[in-house]
Amino acid sequence: MRMSALSLMLLLLCAVQLCAAVLGRSHPQLLVERSGSRRLGKVGGFAWENCGDRRDPVVLQSLSVAPDPISIPGSLRVSAAVNSGKTMASPLKAVLVVEKALGDLWIQLPCIDQLGSCTYNDVCTILDELIPPGTTCPEPLLTYGIPCHCPFKAGSYSLPASDFVLPDMELPSWMTNGNYRVRAVVSNGGEELGCVKLAFSLQSQ
Repeated sequence: MRMSALSLMLLLLCAVQLCAAVLGRSHPQLLVERSGSRRLGKVGGFAWENCGDRRDPVVLQSLSVAPDPISIPGSLRVSAAVNSGKTMASPLKAVLVVEKALGDLWIQLPCIDQLGSCTYNDVCTILDELIPPGTTCPEPLLTYGIPCHCPFKAGSYSLPASDFVLPDMELPSWMTNGNYRVRAVVSNGGEELGCVKLAFSLQSQ
């Protein structure tokens, strides 16, 4: 079931062209999708911002997630838009730093079973393992013309509000209820392509 969690994360990465765990608070209404970033100003609740150099070719333009906090198991509604000024090709490296709030402290979580603060040396290879080349991309990527394999061509990509089912992922005890921050950097050949920071709350049942 942990592979299901990784699969969802990578599919969303494919959808928005950036490595971002997309999580989020318990009202059923949707968050308003915004242009620019929703600043990471407080602990608790979903927020995001671009954190790369202004010259980074890949920029997250909007992202909304509901419910907030995210509930596992449960359903997740995500919408996103990304602009990529450069084709993203293999090897596409993704580095995640995941922190959890413990009182007033933020503790960096280790990489265990491909969860936590992990480095993925080639996301393209992982996507090929999850979705064999030559097979049809899964919904909703297929409907909205979003590729699920490298290379990702330069251009604008948009995922309208779409629902995903989050099964019981059997998350480890150190990655359950609480407030989290994630910094995700995607690069190719040492060149940073994009960087995103996320803040979210997680609630497991």
